[in-house]
Amino acid sequence: MSAATRRLTTAQALVRFLAAQYTERDGVRHRLVAGTWGIFGHGNVAGVGQALVEYGDVMPFHQGRSEQAMVHAAVGHARHLNRLSAQAVTTSIGPGATNLVTGAALATVNRLPVLLLPGDYFASHAADPLLQQLEHPSEADVSVNDALRPVSRYFDRINRPEALLASAPRAMRVLADPAETGAVTLALPQDVQAEAFDWPEEFFADRVWRVRRPAPDPEELADAVRALRAARRPLIVAGGGVHHGEAEAALVALVDATGIPVASTQAGKGSLRHDHPADLGGIGHTGTAVADDLARTADLVIGVGTRYSDFTTASGTLFQDPGVRFLNLNITAFDAHKLAARTLVCDARAGLTALTGALSGHRVPSSYEDEYRAGRARWEETVRAALRADDENAVPTQTQVLGALDAVVGDEDVVINAAGSLPGDLHKLWRSRSPRQYHLEYGYSCMGYEIPAALGVQQAAPGVPVWALVGDGTYLMNPTEIVTAVQEELPVKLVLVQNHGYASIGGLSESVGAERFGTDYRHRAADGTFTGAPLPVDLAANAASLGMDVLRAKTVRELREALSTARAATRPTCVYVETAAGDAPGAQAWWDVPVAEVSARDAATGARARYEQAVADRRHHL
Repeated sequence: MSAATRRLTTAQALVRFLAAQYTERDGVRHRLVAGTWGIFGHGNVAGVGQALVEYGDVMPFHQGRSEQAMVHAAVGHARHLNRLSAQAVTTSIGPGATNLVTGAALATVNRLPVLLLPGDYFASHAADPLLQQLEHPSEADVSVNDALRPVSRYFDRINRPEALLASAPRAMRVLADPAETGAVTLALPQDVQAEAFDWPEEFFADRVWRVRRPAPDPEELADAVRALRAARRPLIVAGGGVHHGEAEAALVALVDATGIPVASTQAGKGSLRHDHPADLGGIGHTGTAVADDLARTADLVIGVGTRYSDFTTASGTLFQDPGVRFLNLNITAFDAHKLAARTLVCDARAGLTALTGALSGHRVPSSYEDEYRAGRARWEETVRAALRADDENAVPTQTQVLGALDAVVGDEDVVINAAGSLPGDLHKLWRSRSPRQYHLEYGYSCMGYEIPAALGVQQAAPGVPVWALVGDGTYLMNPTEIVTAVQEELPVKLVLVQNHGYASIGGLSESVGAERFGTDYRHRAADGTFTGAPLPVDLAANAASLGMDVLRAKTVRELREALSTARAATRPTCVYVETAAGDAPGAQAWWDVPVAEVSARDAATGARARYEQAVADRRHHL
């Protein structure tokens, strides 16, 4: 007797399959693919589009306005849910598919799951050349979707319906695996999407992908404990893996037992609450003075769930103790072995819990605790001065905008940012109150991430106030999903800071001898440079035209009132503020941006001299 089958199109079968996939960790189950974002064109409307109509009862659909933004929304959703649930994104062939590349790179760089379902050329080649088809003269199987290969953790082109039987489970395995996850791409030829096949019923059965918590190897654990007990000045660097592994409580237990201080990467900030006595704040180029000072003298650096980006290591210049060694706890062996470290290749929570047990009775010297607590107190004074506004009727600086927001948010609020000058200010100054509050995408630092990511977070956390912080440069990159927020009645809060250009890169440009060239949003002056009057754009009016409620604030007092109103709002709301010039705390560690080796301009030659002095401190940790 033959096994039971169901006759469906390839697209229908895929949607039914995705609706039956789950993750489970610690006994808690989640939909692996919680919904699908889509923009329809000729490459997917009759295939995946029709399937989503057919099975809308089991696969929620979200209408997007920009393909890149749909990926950002899905990534924000996955990050907020600690990678246990993802969303899919479907597009047409051609421009729709290639618009996914930036979002896919962001997902893969940050180790965050998203499923991409772009349309593709006809597998039969019957209609070649299709509208929007890239014709390669010597490789007929190449399409624009091949641009997604290097930024995907798994890629397949489904050229026959039955190929999905093997490929779809493989794709789910990668999507659900915390050590391998990232963008997963199934390119779907548009003729194959619509082809029917007799699918085995077993293909549509519920399947649970258990997210394991691998324990540390006993020998690695014993080696790590020996290193920790011998260290005089240990320092924990908490990365995003602490959050993804829901290991915050385990980290607190280890720190409370041992007194080891914690500095955080952008992805790891909030691993300890800001007022914990061992929390040093951010580390690296955008870090705090206390964290970077201790990093320079640390003899053992314990990286937990970090990939050691150049911002974290100050481009290899931060960890300067002559005998410094590294111990890396990471679920991904690729990251655990960086910096010639001792390794604990394991789940963050399992590894930290094991360390706490094995270090029973051990504590750092009291003089070391006194030292870093005094440094914390000094830095807190810096934070207070930066956030404080002495004149309530003055135009606020950018750091005073953060001070006003700090006064308004609650522990449950989520603050999202990705690019510009805000990440540096936030990393140094923001007082994280809970593990999910600080949502900085700084692996790819993609302008345009914040607004769509806020939608994904709001979907993952209904009822939680979600703030997207953007400058004018970032806003102009990707404001389209404001329309989606209005359509879906998602009450995200947008704080739009107008400083007339790329302020962050303007400052960097000046420091590296490029003289702020091309970084301000201004009219051309008589000499042809962009040094005239600021452009007469009204971004608040633009946000209002897309359907947002807009509150304009000109003073510190008006800003605080507007933020309070926005927090209580039940529909998408924008707080627009033009900022005054003001100095945030400077960089506490270097960052390598190579400077012109020869130049006829004084700005560049001076910058090169400073560069050569700084780069001399780089170390290769072997």
